[in-house]
Amino acid sequence: MGKRVFQFLPTRSTNNACFEPGAILNALGSAVLVIAGDDNLLYANAAAEQLFARSRSSLSHATITDLLPSDSPVFELIGQVRGGMSAITEHGLTLDTPKTGLRLVNVQAAPMIEVTGAVVLSFQERAIADQIDHRLTHREATRSIAAMSAMMAHEVKNPLSGIRGAAQLLETNASEADQELTQLIQDEVDRIKVLVERMEVLSESAPIKSGPVNIHQVLDRVRRIAENGFGKHVRFMAEYDPSLPPVSGNRDQLIQVFLNLIKNACEAVPEEGGEVRMKTSYQHGVRFAMPGSMSRVHLPMSVTIEDNGPGITPEMHDHLFDPFVTTKPKGTGLGLALVAKIVGDNGGVIDFKSRPGRTEFRLLLPMSKEPLPAEELNEPVGAPTNQGNFDA
Repeated sequence: MGKRVFQFLPTRSTNNACFEPGAILNALGSAVLVIAGDDNLLYANAAAEQLFARSRSSLSHATITDLLPSDSPVFELIGQVRGGMSAITEHGLTLDTPKTGLRLVNVQAAPMIEVTGAVVLSFQERAIADQIDHRLTHREATRSIAAMSAMMAHEVKNPLSGIRGAAQLLETNASEADQELTQLIQDEVDRIKVLVERMEVLSESAPIKSGPVNIHQVLDRVRRIAENGFGKHVRFMAEYDPSLPPVSGNRDQLIQVFLNLIKNACEAVPEEGGEVRMKTSYQHGVRFAMPGSMSRVHLPMSVTIEDNGPGITPEMHDHLFDPFVTTKPKGTGLGLALVAKIVGDNGGVIDFKSRPGRTEFRLLLPMSKEPLPAEELNEPVGAPTNQGNFDA
């Protein structure tokens, strides 16, 4: 594409493998653009095609001004590099265009010494880069809560049974006024028991039964539950990629995950004009090097739950998936911690972006190597139960 402007070292072979310069650049997770002195694009790697949602042939006839708004701070970086500065890195720039959507990126601009005015731009999306840290944080948090849950199950649940039994015995000979107190004791014991049982789920470490799952059928089932219950006031919208292969995971656990996320979204949106959008897509090149493994895990299946609620306050961002952290007056703070654990158990990662008026929770899940069972291949995604309440 375009005129080739750089000289690469001769291709070398090692262990019968050839390394072409283009293949090396396409293997990078960062989007790379090479811009000529007249702002025409000279090169774009595969990650740049993905980021800007344009094919390489389309990018070959574009300029950088076609990709970014005129007030983008990236142009200032380009100007500084052309003005004689060496490589510059800017962290946390906002990239917001119709093609890319709202993204937080780190941008590096560097001059090409061989070509006057040419600049190499590298875009690294923060949401993707930070997910490894999120995953490790979730693991550490769930390990801590798992140890505490196991202790509480033994040290708390047994005494609770004794307390409830004693309250029942006292109730048989108590006056009517005192019976209200004994009933209060029993109710509080039951409430604590339910809380402990919810925490016990976090301590479960048995291998899950995974298989191919049609993620659209999972989302459709959760939507129908929401439309007939907690989400009656919400307008649901879907942007599905029907060509997606099945994900690898446990169907029941994935239903639980999306039921929790969509319920949270329905509770966050306004009573009038509340919207929840469900999106699926295939993310090329999203791989993670997991601790304790020499291989890189490919997580190409992306599922996003988006709402138009007020957003999550910035001070909550770093702790949203921690146990006992909640924004709800009567919440326990275990819902999202459990979601993070289940997603991790199913081999995926979860992240979020939030600003007033739009909050997105995005799950990256592994693709199944097995096909769907024959009985599920032609199972349709259900029609909306509320007329006009679903955009397919």
